[in-house]
Amino acid sequence: MIRRSQLYVPAISEKMIRKSIELKADSIIFDLEDAVPPEDKERARELLIKLVKELDWGKRELCVRVNSLQLLDSYKDITGISKDDKITCIVIPKAENDLSFLHKATGKYLIPLIETAKGLVNIEDIVRSEGVVAVSYGAADLSLSLGGDYNFYEKNEYVKTLIVSVARAYDVDAIDKVYFDLKNLDGFRRECEEAKKLGYLGKQVIHPSQIDIANEVFSPSKEEIEWAKRVIEAYEKGKREGKGAIRLDDKLVDYVHYKIAKRIIEFQS
Repeated sequence: MIRRSQLYVPAISEKMIRKSIELKADSIIFDLEDAVPPEDKERARELLIKLVKELDWGKRELCVRVNSLQLLDSYKDITGISKDDKITCIVIPKAENDLSFLHKATGKYLIPLIETAKGLVNIEDIVRSEGVVAVSYGAADLSLSLGGDYNFYEKNEYVKTLIVSVARAYDVDAIDKVYFDLKNLDGFRRECEEAKKLGYLGKQVIHPSQIDIANEVFSPSKEEIEWAKRVIEAYEKGKREGKGAIRLDDKLVDYVHYKIAKRIIEFQS
């Protein structure tokens, strides 16, 4: 599953839910948490289930961000969506512990969000939970939990590197956080490019204007694809000749470069 762009859509808005089928996001995350006032939670659940069944979603991954597992509303959310086959994934805000029980109970894939101090120190237990396919984080909630400054945690390299490292260790997708400044598309692009360099595979987005940029940045470029094809061809030729490493364009190419090249081609397909 490619998750270059994961678009949050308020589950309370029929207009925005219907609009999302026209957009090119790889994943849709219907939001029952922050985007829905407490008094509208039940109405949002009913609307969401109705429209998910009614509309044609093509090959998109459909996810639902439920309310925090510490709240009763989360269990109402989970009960409501667990029987819908089109919804394949649950996004868990403020994840803090092993989530295997939730996958076993629902059969849905899981995407935890690291948003608290406890979640950050328990990230390895969370990510290796049964059913977890990706992980992301929320800088605002995390900074609040840690008692720190949001602007600092928004750019914090330690947090970003820790999350992608744990994701890679357990073979799940690292998806970068949302970017709130909707007018600053150049800033959004820079953050996507920086995240890609760290090893992130996609971006959570909150506005249609961000989708195409995320899809572009997190797709292999023409140059990357051409490089990967040359590396694969040269390395496999060298292997047949009994060489463990080869020289290509006056640079050493070994098995690590070969694996990177293979990943680029697999992503493209």
